[in-house]
Amino acid sequence: MNNNYPIPENELQRLAALKRYNILDTLPDDAFDDATKLVAYICGVPIAHISFIDENRQWFKSEIGIGVSEVPREISFCQYTILDSKMTEINDTLLNDRFKDDPNVTGGFNIRFYAGVPLTTPDGYNIGTLCAIDHEAKVLNENQRNALSIVAKHVITSLELSTKNNQLYTQRKIAERAVLARDSFLANMSHEIRTPLNAIIGFTDLLAQTELDDTQRDYIGNVQIAGENLLLIVNDILDLSKMESGNLPIESEPFNLKKTLRHVYSLLKVKVQKEVEFNLFLDAELPDMVIGDQGRLNQILVNLIGNALKFTNEGEVTVSVKKIEETEDSYSFKFSIKDTGIGIAKDKLETIFERFTQGEESTTRTFGGTGLGLNIVKQLVELQKGEVHVKSTLHRGSEFFFTLSYKKSNAREAEVKTVSNNDLGNLKILLCEDNVLNQKLAKSVINNFGFDLDIAQNGEEGIELLSQNEYDLVLMDLQMPVKDGYQTTEYIRNEMNSAIPIIAMTAHSLVGEQERCYKVGMNAYVPKPFKQSVLLKAIKTVMSPDADAHHKRIIDMSFLDEMSGNDPEFKKDMINLFIEKIPNQVAQLEEAFKETDYDNVRKLAHNMKSSMDIFMLQDLSNCLSIIEEEASYGKFTADVLDKMNIFSCGIEEVVKILKEL
Repeated sequence: MNNNYPIPENELQRLAALKRYNILDTLPDDAFDDATKLVAYICGVPIAHISFIDENRQWFKSEIGIGVSEVPREISFCQYTILDSKMTEINDTLLNDRFKDDPNVTGGFNIRFYAGVPLTTPDGYNIGTLCAIDHEAKVLNENQRNALSIVAKHVITSLELSTKNNQLYTQRKIAERAVLARDSFLANMSHEIRTPLNAIIGFTDLLAQTELDDTQRDYIGNVQIAGENLLLIVNDILDLSKMESGNLPIESEPFNLKKTLRHVYSLLKVKVQKEVEFNLFLDAELPDMVIGDQGRLNQILVNLIGNALKFTNEGEVTVSVKKIEETEDSYSFKFSIKDTGIGIAKDKLETIFERFTQGEESTTRTFGGTGLGLNIVKQLVELQKGEVHVKSTLHRGSEFFFTLSYKKSNAREAEVKTVSNNDLGNLKILLCEDNVLNQKLAKSVINNFGFDLDIAQNGEEGIELLSQNEYDLVLMDLQMPVKDGYQTTEYIRNEMNSAIPIIAMTAHSLVGEQERCYKVGMNAYVPKPFKQSVLLKAIKTVMSPDADAHHKRIIDMSFLDEMSGNDPEFKKDMINLFIEKIPNQVAQLEEAFKETDYDNVRKLAHNMKSSMDIFMLQDLSNCLSIIEEEASYGKFTADVLDKMNIFSCGIEEVVKILKEL
């Protein structure tokens, strides 16, 4: 170290504390400038500053009357201030033996008065100073001294707050990236699960529409319920973030409550061990039809009853449902699942509904399970404004019970064998799909609708068939070899100039995929596994004359109107500027992205956000934020590629709409 200036005893720790704040060589900050102005005003001086001292220099974060950004440490007055814990006040430098011959006293800044307060961190290190300087001798009063000390503490508080905010921001970004990685993993895994599940559910639905005896119909019904429950579980895991934020949709449709309860009982009866008695008791006053979410009730019951059966080796498991309240338009029910199983320790009862929690550490090894079931149950019950509770005694058994309210229904259940009436005539449909099971399923379903179907193994074959034959509609899988669904749709729209309706069908669940489908020119989106009624509804929708209006973007001009003061010429200029500049910047962004030029991608994304905000294009602005953030990390993920595609397609649509204005 340089010994031309005094060194504090804790110099190494002091420098480490200074570096922790990352304040050196940062841009000007209004908060620090305001503090400096306040010091100058309080003390009535022409020179004031907030500075930080590193190994070799005094760097000014904010200054008045100095005009330089830094000076060598060895010529500064503040090299002495950081040696003390109290304020250093020199009323007249010409009378001070240490400073009377200093170059900045006899000349330079012409310092006659100096007051410096050390900027002391909470752990006791003097990392800088807050100073008031005058060209004339001066004596501060007690109020001025106290004010300087208060401002100095405020500066350190601001530094601490800024550091904590930066740490929180970093931790939040790490958490967001972890969530993104989890969601991407689950979304990709869902494709592998949904593909065979699509065939199971689809062929079971077709089988249910054939002539069956009562026993066969009962078996098929159980398979359908099991398939639907599995699909719900897959969807719930994928939509876990929605559930956590309370955004998971709760359906409100008429369903047969008694039949639902008996179906769940029949489905789980096969899991009952020989030594266990499995009972279902339904209140005599239980209504047949109610309005609510049948699927979510199924999932809650399957979770709770499944657990009771799994943890009970002997004795009984009893499910009872009782009507506890009735109003003019609703019912309230208490659902109870009681068992004589292993029970839960008293100290575990408070945390049993937390994620990845089970009754004891050995439970997973002995009985299996993820520890997610009860957490999902709790959230599903609470989303429906109900409550779930547990009573248990270790080695004697447990009772889980919850309350739910359902609206009254006047609907009557009717068995319908046909999915829906086909009033579209004999449509000729092209399916682009590479999975053989899905091909067979789609062929059976489409033929059942009364339509004709041709099948292409990939997008390239689809384009060839489309160029050779006349079709009314295309069903498009998104993940295919040779040419995927996006590339095929873009070719159909841009190269073939065809407006044929296209319905996306996919087992994938990546965030933003549905929106991207619409952006590249598809007309509807049907997730797999699909229900026949949902597919037929989508076909009817895209074949209707006003199908194009369903997903056309509406641009909010309110902010631009406010900016322009309702000046039509200014508004027109802004629109023309967007049309002229933004597509070129998008092209530059795409080129920089291809070349993995992280710095250029970050700058372009940042610069374009203000243009998106002017036209209230929040979704596109969000895409740019994600792109900018990933570029700053120096790594592009699959999600960024997805956002790039969505953004590019979105800009094309916006420019097209703006040109039509």
